[in-house]
Amino acid sequence: MDHSTDRTTPQEAEEVVAVEEQIRHAQWRSLFYFTSTAHVFPLVIALILSIASGIVIPALAIFLGKIFDTFSDFGAGTISGSDLTRQTSLNALYLLGLGTASWLLNGSYFMFWLLFGELQAKNVREKLFDGMLQKDMEWYDTRKSGVSAMVPRLQTQIRELQIATSQPLGFAVQYTVTLVAALGLAFYTAWDLTLVTVALIPLTAILLAWVSARMQPAIEQQIERLTQASKIANNAIVAIDTVKCFNGQDHEVWQYVDATKKAARYYLKQARANALQIGLVRITLLGMFVQGFWYGIYLVDTGHRTAGQILTAFWACLMATQTMEQLLPQMIVLEKGRVAAATLQAILLKVEKGRVVRKMIGWKTPMYCDGDIRVKNVSFAYPSRRNQLVLNSASFFFPAGEATFVIGRSGSGKSTLGNLLMQFYTPLAGDITIDGESIQVLDIGWLRNNITLVQQQSVLFNETIFTNIAFGRRDHERVRREEINRCVQSAALKDTISELPDGLDTLVGAGGSAMSGGQKQRVAIARARLRDTPILILDEATSALDHTSRTLVMEALRKWRKGKTTIIITHDVSQILEDDYTYILDKGSIVQEGFRRSLERNSFGAFAGFLHPEVGYPKPEMRLMPHHRESNVLSTLSTLRESPRPSVDIGDSIDIHLPTNSTIVPKAYYPSSNTLRSRRQSQSFISSLPPIAMHMNRMSNPRISMLTYRNYNLCPEPMSPISSISTPIELLELDAWSAPPADLFTNSISTVSYSSSHRSLSSLPPKSEAPRLKSRLFPHRWKVRDAKNLRDIASIKSILGTVWPTLLRNQRITLLLGFFAALVHAAATPTFSYVFSKLLGTFFLPPGERSAQALVWSLSVLGVAVIDATASYFMHYLLELSGQAWVDSLRLSAMKRILDQPRAWFDRDQNNLSTLTECLDRNAEEMRNLVGRFAGFCFVAATMMSISVVWSLAICWKLTLVGLATAPAMYSVTRGFEAVSGRWEGKCNDVSDAASAIFHETFVNIRTVRALTLEAYFHHKYMAATLAAMKTGARRAAFSGLFFGISDASIIFITALIFYYGSLLAASGAFTAQQVLTVFSMLLFSIANVNAIVAFIPQINSSRDTATRLLRLAHLPYFVGHEHAGATHLDAKPLAVHFANTTFAYPSRPAAPVLQNLVLTIPLNTSTAIVGPSGSGKSTLAALLLRLYPVIPASSLALTLSSHNPHPHSSPRRVPLADLDLPHWRSLLAFVPQQPTLFPGTLAHNIGYGLPATSPLRAPRAIERAASLAGIHAFIATLPQGYATRVGDGGMGLSGGQVQRVGIARALVRDGAVLVLDEPTSGLDAEAAAGVRALVRGLVRGGVGVLVVTHDRGLMEACRRVVVLGEGRVVEEGRFGDLMGREGGVLWRLMGEGGGSL
Repeated sequence: MDHSTDRTTPQEAEEVVAVEEQIRHAQWRSLFYFTSTAHVFPLVIALILSIASGIVIPALAIFLGKIFDTFSDFGAGTISGSDLTRQTSLNALYLLGLGTASWLLNGSYFMFWLLFGELQAKNVREKLFDGMLQKDMEWYDTRKSGVSAMVPRLQTQIRELQIATSQPLGFAVQYTVTLVAALGLAFYTAWDLTLVTVALIPLTAILLAWVSARMQPAIEQQIERLTQASKIANNAIVAIDTVKCFNGQDHEVWQYVDATKKAARYYLKQARANALQIGLVRITLLGMFVQGFWYGIYLVDTGHRTAGQILTAFWACLMATQTMEQLLPQMIVLEKGRVAAATLQAILLKVEKGRVVRKMIGWKTPMYCDGDIRVKNVSFAYPSRRNQLVLNSASFFFPAGEATFVIGRSGSGKSTLGNLLMQFYTPLAGDITIDGESIQVLDIGWLRNNITLVQQQSVLFNETIFTNIAFGRRDHERVRREEINRCVQSAALKDTISELPDGLDTLVGAGGSAMSGGQKQRVAIARARLRDTPILILDEATSALDHTSRTLVMEALRKWRKGKTTIIITHDVSQILEDDYTYILDKGSIVQEGFRRSLERNSFGAFAGFLHPEVGYPKPEMRLMPHHRESNVLSTLSTLRESPRPSVDIGDSIDIHLPTNSTIVPKAYYPSSNTLRSRRQSQSFISSLPPIAMHMNRMSNPRISMLTYRNYNLCPEPMSPISSISTPIELLELDAWSAPPADLFTNSISTVSYSSSHRSLSSLPPKSEAPRLKSRLFPHRWKVRDAKNLRDIASIKSILGTVWPTLLRNQRITLLLGFFAALVHAAATPTFSYVFSKLLGTFFLPPGERSAQALVWSLSVLGVAVIDATASYFMHYLLELSGQAWVDSLRLSAMKRILDQPRAWFDRDQNNLSTLTECLDRNAEEMRNLVGRFAGFCFVAATMMSISVVWSLAICWKLTLVGLATAPAMYSVTRGFEAVSGRWEGKCNDVSDAASAIFHETFVNIRTVRALTLEAYFHHKYMAATLAAMKTGARRAAFSGLFFGISDASIIFITALIFYYGSLLAASGAFTAQQVLTVFSMLLFSIANVNAIVAFIPQINSSRDTATRLLRLAHLPYFVGHEHAGATHLDAKPLAVHFANTTFAYPSRPAAPVLQNLVLTIPLNTSTAIVGPSGSGKSTLAALLLRLYPVIPASSLALTLSSHNPHPHSSPRRVPLADLDLPHWRSLLAFVPQQPTLFPGTLAHNIGYGLPATSPLRAPRAIERAASLAGIHAFIATLPQGYATRVGDGGMGLSGGQVQRVGIARALVRDGAVLVLDEPTSGLDAEAAAGVRALVRGLVRGGVGVLVVTHDRGLMEACRRVVVLGEGRVVEEGRFGDLMGREGGVLWRLMGEGGGSL
């Protein structure tokens, strides 16, 4: 059987294609896919109210026709002035009643549609949450954009669906009813005239449908590009340390900008289509009266129709076409909602179709679990790379009640074993049994409640320490504090927690961001202790702990796990005792197994490679017995006893504080002879060949390649970089990686040197121009919201005030042209009203004069129609273009400023990952409407009203003043609606963000959620959040509906008033009927357009709120702070870094100094190992050297440079590190963090990350050399696409060790003067770790400075100098051999009297 083939069947492939087709051809019914039976009642009520509300406008046309008929009769002299006043007064009363009905109907239907949208959002959130909880890990692994980028896009799509199914859908129903009712009225009044008038509407409708169909592909492409942009932003923020240390800010910014520009191109296609639709409607709306009017005159002349009937039909047709025009702006919202609904629907359908969750058919729930595990000939490949077996016919036996170790090289399949046991994946072949039962028939809940998996990258949730530990139990709400304290003691966390201000009630932050790697590992171990399942799997669970901490934890673990099945996956063979059974994996197969004592006897076996003398692991006789270790730990801790403070050491473990009267961790558990006899062989063949290659782990998805970088010109004096090493490393040392070519250490790679030239980036201004740029882009009137007033929404004026300064010159011209087109469009309406009134006035003329005048005014109407349609097209498109340019500029500014913030900024709660990515994604999309849609409408309404008022004043000033007298009342009502809507919109966004944060936390950490069976907890938590969001939305609907109703109905009240007073003026003879009708037409047209703005107020307020959030990011300080304080470029070789009485505390914990009066000199031309107990400040030194945090005073951290004076007795110069240009300084350093980050992209791009695109260091040969030095080239060469292989989110997954070696290659290719390594061997196997030590020796011989933060004995031996820290001070320093020769010395005790790995 070929296990490397893809498991997708033809039927599954067809179903996946069918689902994708469903998205591509989304139907309008998709909007109601998430409508449940509980939603039917509010939906039906909303529909009924919309229908009733839609009839109001045609009913208004009836009364307007009657009033016009009355005025026509008065103008013809058939009725008196008193009859005119009496009949108009009666119709005005009817209008008042109609206005009251409109108030109630509009307010109610608006409220119910908002409520329906909230119910839809709640339902889709719940269905999506439930559906994604059911998906297997295969689905998550094969997400094209990666889960972390997919989640924010899902929230955006939920929002788009909610908006579409709220008032826009209500408006669409109302407008459709109005359209039908108006046409029905027109046909009823004068069917023959209506047919002639609306003859062009069917053709227009066909054109509109065709244009609308062209919009959907553009929407899909825009969504895809925005997802890509979200992924880029997400990864840059997550890996902010790497981005800063490798000067990758510009690379990330321009990569992000490229993705958003591509998204903008597709949005502008939608904008053009929408503008074309509006132009078509406008020319149809205004032009259709030309042919209709000529036929109307004929009907009046022949006596078939009265003038009143003609006018009623005209008004009805006019209302029908106006309704079509009002519907169009909602269409793009509905289109986006339709696509969003189809996408969400497809995601849920994949639960049942395509790559469905293979429902666990298990049903058995045994009463007990002994923990006897057998893995029988299991083969497995991750879904993202099905042709690469990670396990190949592997068999294991883990007897109940015993501890078993699994070791192997990086990528050999060790971690995969834990994933299969947890049922995250299903094997391709073979079977796994627990107590004789196949895990395929065991209930998945029972299985995971009896197995605990603790991984290297321990995941903590945004809860307190207490809750995170309590999650170990299913009934975590009932866990007592005493139980937690016992677990804390077992994990050596007691002292650390006691020093925290809130103790166990301290919030750990999103993803445990407030805790170091070692602290998170200990919390995870404490959680496992509370869980206390029959089976425990530890996957590199103590890799971030120092030797002392690891010793305490492992001994406590051995005592606790006595008699329980424990599988320990590790690279650290010092944890393996003589009687521990061990499996050695290589290439997914077991190459050796047995008890350690027997494995050591085979000098040619795979295990011997882990015991090579250079590896530095102690032999069994060198390791301490438990009682020796106990006394050693006490003496060490008494020497290095630290003052009470929480540990904040980056990437390091936490402090261990044992009081002098404490009871030491008990002796380790040793298996009895009976237990040893229970071990049975599971492999008949044990290979003596050493492991050679690695395999890969899981996969994820790509990212766009780099665009622009900072360019740094560094030269003339070479600094002995990596490439200048001429002495080859001994073949014996390189043999661990298969010796690389001899030219790897030759001078072929360009060297780094120094000059006073400054960096250049055309897109970014010099620092001297930064204040001027800031003042230009962001006027002082804009006030950035801080954490205390994040809910305050900025005014429209302050938001729109940022548009003009943000745009470039050509963009400003586009904006001006857009508003000029809006001005023409605004003038066209009152002009049309005037011309139309003149056209209507021909009814009062004698038949002989009527035809000539009708021709003149008909042609005038046609000319106005053409001009207005053209102006409408350009207004909508050019303003959308300007809005997109504005948003793109703000996105660029926000992204640039986010990455420019100091490292401490990212530790604040309000700057969490989900908030930042949502601001850059959804908020930016919504705020664009302020310019693209709403600004144009408001400008048109204001201009139209101004023109109409001036014109009307000239014609009939008394009637105009009466109309203007209603303005304060209308303004008050509208402002009230705006205030209420804005206030509740902010509240709704806040509760929606809270729900989104829970969604994000759940599915980004889905593996841990499942491992701890926390699905029910997060489901309950999320349901509570969605219920709160729905309740807040329901209250918003009630308040907004009340004010919307009166705002929308006010035009009818004003119409009644104007007609009544107009009848008085006409009856008194002060003005003619023609003058009064002209003012009627202009005021009513204008007021109707102004009133239409009311419908947009909820969307405007939503855009205001999102704009405020994005503008806060776009106005963050730029080119300020400690990262921009220096401007000096090195012109000489740096010799050493000096810490002179340096005291430092992390900004998040200012009362807990990590370094206290540290005095230390680190030479930069040799190798130095920084060692010490956890929390002593080791990693903090590296962070300060990279200037991730500022030091106060700045002079306490300085750099010694070689002298310019060639005289041999000249003194070196000392320059404060804060005075150096930071990007220049970081370009001279090469940094390898403990947990390197892979960015979505190719392996070549990841290795060359941060280097200028034109740099020779990015050349393939240079990248391959760096990969060879890092020991990863051979693995990459085995990949089908080699260095073009995509990794990171959505790309191929790599094992922890492989990722670490890519990180080392990334540092080596930079050809820096100083290499900074933070625990570089924590994720590496013994052979790879030996290669790192060999590399360090070779670099030092070539004159490169190396600073290593480590617990590894071998790395200490490889370094020429060892500095031991304690309590933030230097307690011992010297050569490793000398320090170890000091019996009773600090390092001697930390190393366990000569044994162990620190």
